[in-house]
Amino acid sequence: MHPRYAPALFGLLLSGLMSLIVSGVATARAAGLSEAFPQLWLASWLMSWSVAFPVVLVVAPLVRRLVARLTRAPEG
Repeated sequence: MHPRYAPALFGLLLSGLMSLIVSGVATARAAGLSEAFPQLWLASWLMSWSVAFPVVLVVAPLVRRLVARLTRAPEG
């Protein structure tokens, strides 16, 4: 894969993993660890990821700029 796709791939993987973890915790808290948990988690994760990935693509450049403003290289 060409390196120019690195930011989008990073966003895809990060949003996938984060939404997987967060939806798993939220689903377990809401529904418990019943037999239906895996199906509920999968449905929750796919919905979450479908929102998280585009949000990451839009928000990441804004966050990078904010971090650049809040941090500076040492002077001198």
